[in-house]
Amino acid sequence: MALQGKVVVLTGASMGIGEAIASQLAEAGAYLVLLSRSEVNTRSLGVEMTPKSVPKLPMRPKYKAVYKAVDIGDYDAVDRAIASSVEEFGQIDILVNNAGLALGAPAPFADLKISDVVTMNNTNVNGLMFVTHSVLNRSMLSRGAGTILNITSVTGLEPPPFRGEAVYHANKACQEAFTNSLRNELSGTNIRVLALRPGCVATNFHSLRVGHDKDLYESFFEGFDPLVSKDIADSALFMLSQPLNISIKAMDVVPSGEPPSRVIGY
Repeated sequence: MALQGKVVVLTGASMGIGEAIASQLAEAGAYLVLLSRSEVNTRSLGVEMTPKSVPKLPMRPKYKAVYKAVDIGDYDAVDRAIASSVEEFGQIDILVNNAGLALGAPAPFADLKISDVVTMNNTNVNGLMFVTHSVLNRSMLSRGAGTILNITSVTGLEPPPFRGEAVYHANKACQEAFTNSLRNELSGTNIRVLALRPGCVATNFHSLRVGHDKDLYESFFEGFDPLVSKDIADSALFMLSQPLNISIKAMDVVPSGEPPSRVIGY
């Protein structure tokens, strides 16, 4: 398989879409570096934690997953984690930037707590850029090859027509612009830069964004069946499984029947 033996760094790996992507990658035979602030249960992925000492390339370690507790908004912590991953696995073939959060829905921007604004910006924008910067400089640029897949959102192209989440939608628009700009910068290399744009996905992510308000959570999905995490993981696996000379630059994955006025995005 195309992903057999590839080393993948995945952020936001502890639950939801991140956990589903990790499971799919593990099944496809990839080696996983799982970055998350919350502990990742690697046994649920069908893999075991790597021992402290592992062989260098061209050999691969016996165990296929390492978990690193990292706040991706802290560049020094990110860079240490990536440096140690390269030391353990020899290189990084794929980066999946999945970590993200939305806070304070459905409050309008002026009613948000500044701490929530800072937290969202630091995770959704700084964090994505910090991990990408470190992976490029620690591994991909020296090899001139690799794949960066950013999990953005359909709302990065067009915010939904209802109040609230201005910061989150702005973050997703920034991710789209960054993805496109980075792709241009890396033209002439074999480093692909891709965007996967989920629509409405039923995960803990949506529960968090509305403060775990059950009624408000269920109102998101009224009148249609939302996607589930595995749908996004299947799409990610398809994009990542293409040979390096093929770039599926962007893919929108949305629920059939989702009305335009209700598109809220992952």
